[in-house]
Amino acid sequence: MATHRTKMLIIGSGPAGYSAAIYAARAMLEPIVVQGLQPGGQLTITTDVENYPGYRDVVQGPWLMEEMKAQAEHVGTRMMYDIITEVDLEGGSPFRAVGDGGDEYIADTIVIATGAQAKWLGAPGEQELGGKGVSACATCDGFFYRGKKVVVIGGGNTAVEEALYLTNHSDDVTLIHRRDELRAEKILQDRLFKSEKTSVLWNKTVESFEAGEDGALSHLVLKDTQTGEQSTIDADGAFVAIGHAPATELFKGKLAMDEGGYLDVQPGTPKTAIPGVFAAGDVTDHVYRQAVTAAGMGCMAALDGERFLAAIEDEEPVEAVAAE
Repeated sequence: MATHRTKMLIIGSGPAGYSAAIYAARAMLEPIVVQGLQPGGQLTITTDVENYPGYRDVVQGPWLMEEMKAQAEHVGTRMMYDIITEVDLEGGSPFRAVGDGGDEYIADTIVIATGAQAKWLGAPGEQELGGKGVSACATCDGFFYRGKKVVVIGGGNTAVEEALYLTNHSDDVTLIHRRDELRAEKILQDRLFKSEKTSVLWNKTVESFEAGEDGALSHLVLKDTQTGEQSTIDADGAFVAIGHAPATELFKGKLAMDEGGYLDVQPGTPKTAIPGVFAAGDVTDHVYRQAVTAAGMGCMAALDGERFLAAIEDEEPVEAVAAE
């Protein structure tokens, strides 16, 4: 067990965490990144990435994250293969965090970039066909299903928004919902029902996702919640849209959160209610949830962290004179 001292501790290692690290390291803050359970974040389980600026050809998610990590290390970031299990934010800076193995981290500032995970149905074939027809992000993967038949599973705002977005690529979008009415906002429902490209299957749950001979998604097996009757629906793509779960368990009771568990920040900034503690990426963003927006927020967190540290340094001599 060791103690690690840093001007900036970054918890999480997706696009937000790595971007924060790059900016912090270039500002000579000697940041430490604690990578967590999934080094590289959600992009490590994403195959084709076509919407990250700077790459004319499709790149692979894991490769992109390895490049971000290498860049962060190149400019002076220290990577720790650890999981933070405890944080002490009371009393202000410096803050204290403890890793899974007992290592202690003392930091003048903290950037929380722990991300969020898509909620899954848990149905057979769902994980096996991930990247082969099953996805949890229409904005990320909808482009690959141009002119193909797709389905969206869910009944809230996210599901309806995903279904409407997919009409940009497909003329055959089916929303599958387990109840007989949607939970989405009325304005979204109106748009859905007015679209000639969408249809709704009511009172249906997904029993399984089935592959075709080519190993990709071929159809879904459904079950009627009223009668128990089974049926199938052909689909080239299936988008699970039942919400996301931010990784904020560690901060419950310590930082303000919204009803979905996302960390509250001052609008337009990564600043939490505690000076010196910042949140970036999907852990605080339930609207956009894109790699590029997460990276931008990581940059903002590092810049605000740098300003916070500069302000502390400016105050120290004044306090010393006052004490004399």
